[in-house]
Amino acid sequence: MAAFVAPSRLAALTKLRCSIFQTSYNPESLRTGAKYLRRRLRGPSMVGYYPESFNIPQIIRKYKELEMVDDNEEERLIDVMDRKKRGKGAPKKAKAKEDSRRLNKRR
Repeated sequence: MAAFVAPSRLAALTKLRCSIFQTSYNPESLRTGAKYLRRRLRGPSMVGYYPESFNIPQIIRKYKELEMVDDNEEERLIDVMDRKKRGKGAPKKAKAKEDSRRLNKRR
């Protein structure tokens, strides 16, 4: 015949076991997320999977001896010049506070 063990003694034994083996004491069996926290992090392997993206303007600036041309930048500069010819370009920056258009504006 098996001896009856009180539930309080089993709880004390479980608490002692958790302190000895350094596990979390969770008598109510609540969700703690410990399974996910123990897992290995995904970030470093994901970063290693994708190749580094390269930036064409950066390469052109770094290696000027290659004399490469960025077609997008050339097209942008041509568009800016065309807009300036038509009077649609960005306004000139004020050199002094008196030259500012905001100062001359009345409310």
